[in-house]
Amino acid sequence: MIAKPSLDVDDAFLSFLRKSEEFGERVDYDALDAVPQEQRGAYAALWEAGVMTGTDLADAIARFHGLPRVRIDAIGSQSGATRGLSRRFLRDAWLYPYEIGGRLMLAVADPANIEAIDAVKLAVGRPFGISVVAFEDIAMLFERDAEQSEPERKDEAGGGATDLEMDIGNDENLERLRDLARGAPVVQAVDAMLEAAIDLGATDIHVEPTRDAVRVRLRVDGFLRPYQTLPGRMARAIVSRIKILAGLNIAERRLPQDGRARVRIVNTEADLRIATLPTLHGEAAVIRILVKESRALDLARLGMSPRDLVTIRAILAEPYGLVVVSGPTGSGKTTTLAAALTELNDPARKIMTVEDPIEYQIAGIHQTQVKPAIDLTFATALRAFLRHDPDIIMVGEMRDAETAAIGIQAALTGHLVLTTLHTNNAADAVARLLDLKVESFLLASALRGVIGQRLVRKLCERCRTAITDHDHATQSLLERGILQLGAGETLYRGTGCDWCGGTGYRGRIGIFEVMRFDADLRQQIHDEVDTGRIQEVARKAGMTTMLEDGLMKCRAGLTSVSEVMRVAT
Repeated sequence: MIAKPSLDVDDAFLSFLRKSEEFGERVDYDALDAVPQEQRGAYAALWEAGVMTGTDLADAIARFHGLPRVRIDAIGSQSGATRGLSRRFLRDAWLYPYEIGGRLMLAVADPANIEAIDAVKLAVGRPFGISVVAFEDIAMLFERDAEQSEPERKDEAGGGATDLEMDIGNDENLERLRDLARGAPVVQAVDAMLEAAIDLGATDIHVEPTRDAVRVRLRVDGFLRPYQTLPGRMARAIVSRIKILAGLNIAERRLPQDGRARVRIVNTEADLRIATLPTLHGEAAVIRILVKESRALDLARLGMSPRDLVTIRAILAEPYGLVVVSGPTGSGKTTTLAAALTELNDPARKIMTVEDPIEYQIAGIHQTQVKPAIDLTFATALRAFLRHDPDIIMVGEMRDAETAAIGIQAALTGHLVLTTLHTNNAADAVARLLDLKVESFLLASALRGVIGQRLVRKLCERCRTAITDHDHATQSLLERGILQLGAGETLYRGTGCDWCGGTGYRGRIGIFEVMRFDADLRQQIHDEVDTGRIQEVARKAGMTTMLEDGLMKCRAGLTSVSEVMRVAT
């Protein structure tokens, strides 16, 4: 339960954040919108909703109130001057008294809680200084004190339920679980997962309870990789910590929950999409990691061949029409769109996007986040965009007939519309749009180009070795002329090393096929021919397929034949 603070800082503090160059960009305004208006003056509510990371919020609170900011490692043990105060009171009020150089100090997470601070003044009867700490640091301080004062804990194999195995059916145990989830060992375990995931470039963290352990796996380059196994007694606290990050209900363990959080790990800012699910041995959690890209995106750095790059730039130079990026989930479509928008972005154009989620923040572009809960869908946003005089529109995905119809209308009325579709190749995008009830004559007039793509793993640069004997699949490709090696050219494989985790691969690169719709291809759409015929006409016009592009990357030593065949066939 979040108490209303004694001092109302709602408008003033939020105004300070919005105007601050330092803190304004660190605010998750979508999370802020979800905080009830009556709770926005409570700093704890902002923290639990994930409006800012705990560290950033504490920095902002200290600056706003003109108070010193103190880090947890600078705080000693709890001062004896406040022994008469209830530990429960101090914990609930987010207060921690300590002494430094003989001076009494009060660490506060919420300096607006004047009543609680006044209560401490009455109890101690002498002056003290006030410093600001992060909410999670207060919890860690109390957990540290509890660990130091308690007798040695039972051995893991001993009898009886441990703190982490408690029944959370009552309020007291629920509070204890909340404390444990914010305590040092659990916080450090979750932080270590996030650090490892970001360091390895993982897209997902899987936390999976088993009968007597918690298995943690990371999805790196499209494959799950074991990371660590934790004691089973930590399962509830680990998942509760993850829930707290996302502002989820830690008492609800019977139903799936979804949430989001923004964190800063090792100087990297990332958005997290968190989903929990009850399973036989307890709650499982999956954390999707979306790292905020600070470097400028460049089409030329995505791995396209020079010929494909020229074709794509010619498509993007069209004054109006529809451009589609197609591929399965996790194939890099959003990155390609973001790079295209970065190239198109200039002061002479107004660019608007609707996305779910916003993965790349691009200066100078108006970006909107889908919010189905309030009926802000792709279709409603797209319809609204048309009243804002845009030149270029990006729709994260055409999922339904309504969105497709509005997108085609926009493309035919002077707007360049970029979007994505989930299809296997470029030609299938035409069939998918027709399935969405787009009339063939309208599609033939609107469609300018389709970029089909997949991601293949790159060979590890540290353990890549030349192949002397080809396997059966590679030999077959060579014999049929599908793969051709020039004089002095060779193929490579990865042998596995510590740097790549023994896989032989590190990182991923795109393989592409770019279909530009000329008069002949538009006639095929109008005639509603099958996708095989569209593919055939495009290849006669010079299109390189994803398989061919992938095999060219094999010849360049970027990936392996087996990897290309796995992804492109």
